[in-house]
Amino acid sequence: MKLVLAPLAGFTDAPFRRLCTEGGADLTYTEMVSAAGLAHGSVPTRRLMEIMPGEGPVACQIFGAKESDVAFAAREVPHYFTELNLNAGCPVTKVTREGAGAKLVGDPDKVYRLLKAMVENTPLPVTLKTRLGPHPGRTNAFELLDAAEKAGAKGIIFHARYTSQMHGGEVYLDLLSEIVSRATIPVTGNGSVLDAESAAAMAKTGVAAVMIGRAALLNPYVFSAIKAAGDVVRIPGPSLCAKHLSLLVEYRELMEARFPEDRVLSLDAFTSVKMHTHLFRYFSGLPGAAKIRARLGQVRSYAEINDIIHSYV
Repeated sequence: MKLVLAPLAGFTDAPFRRLCTEGGADLTYTEMVSAAGLAHGSVPTRRLMEIMPGEGPVACQIFGAKESDVAFAAREVPHYFTELNLNAGCPVTKVTREGAGAKLVGDPDKVYRLLKAMVENTPLPVTLKTRLGPHPGRTNAFELLDAAEKAGAKGIIFHARYTSQMHGGEVYLDLLSEIVSRATIPVTGNGSVLDAESAAAMAKTGVAAVMIGRAALLNPYVFSAIKAAGDVVRIPGPSLCAKHLSLLVEYRELMEARFPEDRVLSLDAFTSVKMHTHLFRYFSGLPGAAKIRARLGQVRSYAEINDIIHSYV
């Protein structure tokens, strides 16, 4: 069973992707990269496409609502990525208000045009990530599949929920199975895969791969655990936290070397921001976790963060 890390805005940066690769992910995705941001020369947007040594296969995901923007982005995305993906499923307001993400679910014709523009401007395989439809009363899945196939996409990822469900509620595996039976391109399934049991249930639909998102935030080694049907010893959270912290330091040094003329956050600021994003999660459910997390929430320097983590280890 092929297991892939979902693109998660604010989370799937290079250090976390590398951790998930080490944890058994067969493929990882970047955070969402704004096609408009690339078209306007945004340096922070371009940095989202940086990778670090030790990463496995990485796919780049972009979002946008203009054919000219996604065409430009397709030309700019480095060829070290294994795939270029269009997001047509993110329900976050700052994405949908631009006419991108889940706003595209209801407009298969526009999805076709965007994908076509990408296919014509990159040698990379182009794929689509989307949802079943705007809401349970309106299923667009088959029209979206048809749009992807006609545009020349080499694969499609379905979050097996509707836009109206956001990230909760029923996952429609029966409908996903029907999509797979009709598809002429590989289908990846996404939605509430947390463990070996839920991964096996999704695999029964016939999907070519299973995508995992939120479960990886608590345990980047969930991929190995699923492949071994749960018989893998989970790495203790504090040790995982220490490893992630060291990767963050390595990544920051890499960015400083690659962008010598641009401002890179100080070590203290960089690790503090990332600590609030990632590191506190690794202590969930452990003895004294609330106290440790409270301490981590107050510190503002790398040295303090490092001392707290290693004292727990």
